[in-house]
Amino acid sequence: MTVTLADVAARARVSPATVSRVLNGNYPVAAATRERVLRAVDDLDYVLNGPASSLAAATSDLVGILVNDIADPFFGIMAGAAQTEIGGQEGTGRAGGEKLAVVCNTGGSPERELTYLTLLQRQRAAAVILTGGALEDPGHIAAMATKLAKLADAGTRVVLCGRPPLPGSDAIVASLAFDNRGGGRRLTEHLLTLGHRRIGYVAGPLERTTTRHRLEGHQAAMAAAGLGDPGPGAGSGEGREELVVHGPYSRRSGYEATLELLRRAPDLTAVVAANDTVALGACAAVRDQGLRIPEDVSVAGFDDLPFSVDATPALTTVRLPLHEAGARAGRLAMGTETPPPGGIATITAELMARASTAPPRVDRGRGRPTDRLTS
Repeated sequence: MTVTLADVAARARVSPATVSRVLNGNYPVAAATRERVLRAVDDLDYVLNGPASSLAAATSDLVGILVNDIADPFFGIMAGAAQTEIGGQEGTGRAGGEKLAVVCNTGGSPERELTYLTLLQRQRAAAVILTGGALEDPGHIAAMATKLAKLADAGTRVVLCGRPPLPGSDAIVASLAFDNRGGGRRLTEHLLTLGHRRIGYVAGPLERTTTRHRLEGHQAAMAAAGLGDPGPGAGSGEGREELVVHGPYSRRSGYEATLELLRRAPDLTAVVAANDTVALGACAAVRDQGLRIPEDVSVAGFDDLPFSVDATPALTTVRLPLHEAGARAGRLAMGTETPPPGGIATITAELMARASTAPPRVDRGRGRPTDRLTS
């Protein structure tokens, strides 16, 4: 059922004329009244500039691309590739079948994510692409399912890129999910094959799907090698957590977490980072302790961002086809590509073994005093 301006007026306990003034911004309204009207608009999901029910399902030429951080190449590459497909590649300068892509930077905030979706709904966006991992919070998942269902009901095509399917939602045209578990497992298996046994893990933020899936892949490889519990005396459930530190997907987090791992385990021979940016911080921390990469400590990342091959030494990582995934999401949003069977596609992650990982030294962990580690 379409929400009308009169419904908003009744909810806010004002006249329809007052609602119109607030929404049009062409007449002064008391701050308290304005706030009440805007709250009613949000509560009812009123679509601005849509009083005619016949237009309720119409869409505009706008496509929204939601990212956590546009400055992060992980999101920038996907958003750029999607925007190219959405905006058209003819270069004629004339408006044709292409759409206007708008990148919405959420900063990782679940509240901002919902706010942008509401704004795109009000603009009758033709499509919405949500990139990157999702927050594993039941309340937010339920709110997202409701919001995406309303967008789909209004004719908006919803595509997930690098994000797992939303439980209980049939409003999504397609979900392009990265094989983060498989990639995480292959990366740790590579280190185990080289001979590493004391491997530290710098994980991403808690309650993020990407964080959990990559960590689960690492833990699965460790468990398969009989290394679920590192060292005697570890209590039940304690062992796997001993060499895992969580933090943001940032260079600083990688630096600080690696120092902590080296304090906990001076005999550490390898560090796996949640992504390549975190891995750069890990490399800096290792060097600042007077250790060499990979002679003393091997370091590995994830994503294969452009700078990873130019790091010194070149970073062992897991390649995700970010550009290809973003381009495909753009085509799905435009309706120029057929959705995968069942609407879900898993995108393979590929191990890229480079110079930052090597077999551990035979004498690693012996004779290195713990007081050598400084903060």
